[in-house]
Amino acid sequence: MSEKYKPNDATGIYFITISVVQWADVFTRREYCEVICDSLAYCQKEKNLTLYAWCIMTNHLHLICSSPTLANTIRDFKKYTAKEIYKAIQQNPQESRKTWLCWLIKSAGEISSKHEEYKFWQPGYHPILLQNNHIVDQKLNYLHRNPVTAGFVEEPEHWSYSSAKDYAGDKGRLSITFLQ
Repeated sequence: MSEKYKPNDATGIYFITISVVQWADVFTRREYCEVICDSLAYCQKEKNLTLYAWCIMTNHLHLICSSPTLANTIRDFKKYTAKEIYKAIQQNPQESRKTWLCWLIKSAGEISSKHEEYKFWQPGYHPILLQNNHIVDQKLNYLHRNPVTAGFVEEPEHWSYSSAKDYAGDKGRLSITFLQ
């Protein structure tokens, strides 16, 4: 990972994107989104992750967050959620794409540089330091409008797995700290 995309400021607020291997649409099922939400809540409580905004799309998620140990927190988050989502896919009797998804995740692991048993997430998470209010507003708007742009909902706050509801004045799925 180049120096450009490392969280070098332990007090900084970052916009990050975490993507599924091959951009596979895994998060079309509620139970997989719940794994992400539960894991983010755990990281908030136990790993000093501060969430300012978040959005789960079908094949990636965006976070605006901070942590004194962001790289370690995201590493642990990705490792845990990969294992839990892979297990959830295997155990889901309603998962019509089970064979294909398991093959995809196992194949990605085999061809990875570490030759892992399976690989759910693409490498890296592309942290972008939010250095001024203009960039904060730009990334917050992009993150919340992502489901609208994709044609899934008419208004950002209608997307269940996003902090847009919080920013619209309602209570969302996860606790967030509002950006000033």
